Amino acid sequence: MSQAVQLSHRYYIIPAMSVENDIKQKALELGLDAVGITDASPIDADQADHLSEWLDAGFAGQMQYMHRNFNKRTDPSQLLKGAQSVIVVALNYKPRETGANCADAIGRVANYALYEDYHPFIKRLLRKLAQSVATADARFKICADSAPLAERALAVRAGLGFLGKNHMLINPALGPEVFLGEIVTTIKLKPDKTIPGQCSGCNKCLDACPTGALRSDGFFDASRCISYLTIEHKGQITPEQARKIDNRLFGCDECVRVCPYHENAPVAADNRMKFYPRRAELNLARILDLNTEAFERQFADSPIKRLDLDRLKRNARICLENAT
Repeated sequence: MSQAVQLSHRYYIIPAMSVENDIKQKALELGLDAVGITDASPIDADQADHLSEWLDAGFAGQMQYMHRNFNKRTDPSQLLKGAQSVIVVALNYKPRETGANCADAIGRVANYALYEDYHPFIKRLLRKLAQSVATADARFKICADSAPLAERALAVRAGLGFLGKNHMLINPALGPEVFLGEIVTTIKLKPDKTIPGQCSGCNKCLDACPTGALRSDGFFDASRCISYLTIEHKGQITPEQARKIDNRLFGCDECVRVCPYHENAPVAADNRMKFYPRRAELNLARILDLNTEAFERQFADSPIKRLDLDRLKRNARICLENAT
């Protein structure tokens, strides 16, 4: 007999009597918004070839770590000996609210950075999920954007959505603002089917990209992306790039904001993840006045801490120059 489980504002019909459905029910009870299962085989050859071409073209910019562990990135079984399956989860992070905290010159912050660092948060949930299905001989590898893994390709294969032209995973119900996490396991599970979905004739994200990082040939030139420039890029930023950054202090959401799936998506339902709406717009003058101790204290649990203070101040100076 199937069981209806109410979680936040939605109902999920979960058939009983299978390990796979027990996993899914537990994941939803933990507060995750979607869960799917795929096998631990390599990603499709055309996806691996696309990644290789992307790297060879230099589109990764200074992200040298993307060039390492190619085989592990494209084959989850190499992350865990004897791996049979991958459980992929998604957590909606569409903000419930945002609010400016200053009247002076401000720097905008990407939506995902309005929350506490999602990596340890999702890993805690994944550990609880793994423990709930653990057997004496089962082994698990917990991943949340911290291991070389083509997680979006695996999420598509696990039936969680499709890859949009903005190169984000788009879940038809949740939209493109979802955190992903994975459990690679030696437990053999029945994989889910992929779900239909595509951007069709929509090019809103390509048109909205301030720097042309989303290319019409299907490639994403990360080295031009404002998220890359404000977060990953070390050193100085060219005047032309700086002008296009405008007042974006940390990251960029333009290709997400214009997505029709984003417009219709629900806001995040789980309120256990710490949320700081006033970080949406930060006072640039105050950023420039920060010392290292104050920076680490203010952003102790934030993705913004990934930047060193020098790069955050570099971004703040660019935003201030663009405001004049």
